[in-house]
Amino acid sequence: MNLAPDVCYQALASRDRRFDGQFVVGVTSTGIYCRPICRVRCPKPDHCRFFTHPAAAEQAGFRPCLRCRPELAPGLAMMDARDQLARAAMVMIDNGFLDHDSSDALARRIGVSERHLRRLFRATFGVTMFDVARTRRLLLAKRLLTDTALPVSEIAHAAGFGSQRRLNALFQTHYRMSPGRLRRGGRAGASGASITLSMAYQPPLDWAAMLDFLSIRQVEGLEQVETGCWQRSLLIEKDYGGERTTHAGWISVEHVGPEQLALTLPVSLVPVMGDVLKTVRDVFDLDAPMALIESHLEGLESTGLRVPGAVTGFEMAVRAIVGQQITTIRARRVLAELVARFGEPLAGHPGRYSFPTPAVMAEQPPEALISLGLLRIRAEAIIAVAGAVDCGALRLCPGAPAAETITRLCDIRGIGDWTAQYIAMRALAWPDAFPAGDLVLKRVLGCDNAREVVQRASRWSPWRAYAAIRLWQQASGAPTSCPAITSQGALTRSGASASSSEESS
Repeated sequence: MNLAPDVCYQALASRDRRFDGQFVVGVTSTGIYCRPICRVRCPKPDHCRFFTHPAAAEQAGFRPCLRCRPELAPGLAMMDARDQLARAAMVMIDNGFLDHDSSDALARRIGVSERHLRRLFRATFGVTMFDVARTRRLLLAKRLLTDTALPVSEIAHAAGFGSQRRLNALFQTHYRMSPGRLRRGGRAGASGASITLSMAYQPPLDWAAMLDFLSIRQVEGLEQVETGCWQRSLLIEKDYGGERTTHAGWISVEHVGPEQLALTLPVSLVPVMGDVLKTVRDVFDLDAPMALIESHLEGLESTGLRVPGAVTGFEMAVRAIVGQQITTIRARRVLAELVARFGEPLAGHPGRYSFPTPAVMAEQPPEALISLGLLRIRAEAIIAVAGAVDCGALRLCPGAPAAETITRLCDIRGIGDWTAQYIAMRALAWPDAFPAGDLVLKRVLGCDNAREVVQRASRWSPWRAYAAIRLWQQASGAPTSCPAITSQGALTRSGASASSSEESS
């Protein structure tokens, strides 16, 4: 984002919520940095400094506002960064990569040298990767100290500090306060075996449409959508110095007020709190800059409909492959059997399971999946994807290189361009993914072939994934609420799917 001071100050003075999460303002007269929506008195223009990331503000000597709480602001969307390699690094740092590994390992994962990545990162964000990782840990600790009753020692480990002494030292150095100061105003959000945290987003958000989407696609034993609430199991694996640890639990998300969701999670997931928060933000696309997106979708109705993300990229790939050219209802049945047979039972929740890991699925013979009702080509495709994800040859997560990942997916027998583009939309959170061969898109746009569809959709780039969602909604005839998208792209409430141009062979 280009931080033009006059534009930023105008957004600050008007408390424009469209800019929340896009920048922070440091006030030189107080030494504090705030979100642009902070309700305190607006400072004079010559007292303001604008930064793209809280880490840049903290590096300049500012500390976070205790009133507007910058740690609650929406994050940056995939297309906001000037360099996609730097953005990929930012996503992985936000997921806690540097809490347990080095910047050199991060650079290798992205596919560049550490020196080159450092240069790109500083040029894009104005700070180092270490600065961002440290600020992320500090803000997460600040959030847990304010909103929960967890012991400070547990918060220190959950935020990635390793020890309470380290947390205390950094709070004193950067915030000029002790962690205990944040506890004096009460301990909201704590309820014994679980904790509840708020999550902000930029409006508009069609919450009913998102829940409708997820409800039609819910898999028994894995997830559940009730009135106004989304619930599901989570299993997160972490590597601590070569020792692999698994954290599992049942979470719920609901809409609790203007521009705010509430996430409730068990204490078993506290050690991976950062991963849980990031997963929920991805599933509901909370970091999408909706005002910017709406301005690009010329000719399409403004609805606040977003692109639902994935809990894990592997799960999304399996869903897409299973759903090829069968009804939504049939796909859900197959997935429910797959989860019950290969997933891990969730402790304390009879009949609920976590989604099978890539390691487990990679070891299965094709016959084990064929017995669920899958064609051999689909069974082999799932096993191939599982093996590639498990060994690290294929990354299905936000920040992964879209073009390269789509190509690798299409190289797997049983996966065509439609499925690869759909996985890029939801698992990679790639906003410009677009399944041009989709029959529904052809019909809505009045095109005879995929080439014409691409030409017609070029005006919506780089937000074509959002255009596809709107076009599918338009085709369904749903005026305010979006039904689910089958793996072939058709919107349906009855469970009958429309075929894509992708052949089963």
